[in-house]
Amino acid sequence: MHKIELPRAQKLAERAFANLERFLHIEAVSGIVLLIAAVAALIWANSPAADSYEALWHTPLTFGVGSHVYSQSLHFWINDGLMTIFFLVVGMEIRREIHEGALSSLRQATLPMAAAVGGVAVPALLYLSFGHASADQQGWAVPTATDIAFAVGVLALLGKSIPSNVRVFLLALAIIDDIIAVLIIAFFYSGGLDYTGFGVALIGLLMVIGLQKIGVGSAYAYVLPGAIVWLGILLTGAHPTLAGVVLGLMTPVTAMPMRERPLDAITRFTGELLGRAKAPEQDASDLMDPLKRLRLAQRELLPPVVRMQGTLHPWVAFGIMPVFALANAGVSLSGVDLSVEGPQWVMIAVAVALVAGKPLGIVSVSWLMVRLGWCVLPAEVNWRSIVLVGLLAGIGFTMSIFIANLAFVDPGSLGAAKLGVLSASLIAAVLGLTWGVWSLRSAASATKAGSPT
Repeated sequence: MHKIELPRAQKLAERAFANLERFLHIEAVSGIVLLIAAVAALIWANSPAADSYEALWHTPLTFGVGSHVYSQSLHFWINDGLMTIFFLVVGMEIRREIHEGALSSLRQATLPMAAAVGGVAVPALLYLSFGHASADQQGWAVPTATDIAFAVGVLALLGKSIPSNVRVFLLALAIIDDIIAVLIIAFFYSGGLDYTGFGVALIGLLMVIGLQKIGVGSAYAYVLPGAIVWLGILLTGAHPTLAGVVLGLMTPVTAMPMRERPLDAITRFTGELLGRAKAPEQDASDLMDPLKRLRLAQRELLPPVVRMQGTLHPWVAFGIMPVFALANAGVSLSGVDLSVEGPQWVMIAVAVALVAGKPLGIVSVSWLMVRLGWCVLPAEVNWRSIVLVGLLAGIGFTMSIFIANLAFVDPGSLGAAKLGVLSASLIAAVLGLTWGVWSLRSAASATKAGSPT
């Protein structure tokens, strides 16, 4: 077969894009990008240009048709709009894990479920034990959440010597943690519910179900129903990002039914396409129909939950989450008076609850479940690994800051809570890395000492 020589510029571009794609699939990279965005927000909010930071996120952004206009700040559209896509991916991750992953069987899921409950309850109780004023006690849920991207990214920095089951355990725990966080937001941080909004949301959900029943597999067809669900939940008074979780859980885990297997259809349509392309008097428009059917068959090789999660994940990891961090991590140190008892205790309580409460809750509940004989440690997972998971679970960041925005009205307490989350996440990451390196070296030394000379 004759090989076509590409122009040098095109070859260099292809190589660069291939390297970039490989780089973006390294799990630690998304955590690094998130960290850079958070540091940039802190520097910006405490620089001479701090006024521009506040002004940017309070810029009104208006959508409307005719007399129907809805205007909110850019900060609202990021936290309540864009973050819905983040929660959509979270919902899809939960759906996949329930279908075929670490949550697919009760035996597999029991230990991470119990550990996650301990990792939520102990930090919350630890936070409340600091004895805040009633307004500040609303922040009890801030230190209960784990940031999946950061935690898994830090774990990836330890290299391939970490057993894969440790990563699976951390992922399962963090996903269950997210489920609990979503329930907390729904039940504790939503205002008085307006039940008429549920009617609007139900219309959107019925549209989604209808499209699925008639075999519509294009993601674009679900944008309007998804927007209606979002609007309905917003009208109820609940946090609209919950729409993302609901839609994620509804995403099918099997491909759309076809009259023949997708691989067989691809083979047939490819043959038809080649036949038409080689015709003596071939018209380019004749290729459109087999090409369309070929693309449809290719799409249905993967179930929608896998396809959509894979498509959205880079946008969430390298777009939405860094933008969220940039918009929310910019705490003005001059605006947070830590000499005042309230903000001071909020910051300390959040930090201690994340750094100490998370590992204490996860390790103690895991030990109790194993000790009682109700669970066993997964293969290749030892107690050092459980401690590592507990330390990394103290990285709260995205979800913790998200809950802080819902929990606090007072800017001083909100800023203090964010500082507590940021400092705790940094400390937890360093402690996790230190413990991980020490554990790997200890295991290597033990293996070397036990090997025959």
